[in-house]
Amino acid sequence: MASEALAFDVGDYVVYPKHGVGRVIELQSEEIAGMQLELYVLRFEKERMTLRVPTNKVEAIGMRKLSSDKTLKEAMETLKGKPKVKRTMWSRRAQEYEAKINSGEIVLIAEVTRDLFRPDDQPEQSYSERQIFEAASSRLARELAAMEKTDEATALEKILDVLREHAPQYYNNDEEDA
Repeated sequence: MASEALAFDVGDYVVYPKHGVGRVIELQSEEIAGMQLELYVLRFEKERMTLRVPTNKVEAIGMRKLSSDKTLKEAMETLKGKPKVKRTMWSRRAQEYEAKINSGEIVLIAEVTRDLFRPDDQPEQSYSERQIFEAASSRLARELAAMEKTDEATALEKILDVLREHAPQYYNNDEEDA
């Protein structure tokens, strides 16, 4: 159990499902309520947040290492697919999108990013759609940036390039006839 618990080293990037990519900055041992606890200290730069996670709770929380290259490739392929637009109420769809983002699974986050992307020539998104799109694309970009050792802005541009290249074929362009 102890060897399994210390699956992350100081300096490792990890994905915490509800917050995205963070970095292990320290391993601590603290006594809390008379019990000795081993803790990972995670730093999330974007949110300017530090989080302490008991090593024995890592699995239950769903904290994981960065995605494999294979999973990243699958996520990037997902971006190229046809957006799935459900005709259910927005509140229900928004809940589903938020659940996918908070799952921490890169392929599900890529689905949300793809489904909520709007090319420039398409009608505006609602404020809440835009917020969820930005949350998903930012989460995806941070993991991509950590994996490719680049910054979030560069990774986001790469994601948007893929979306811009593949999305137009799924939208009707009536302007071309005019």
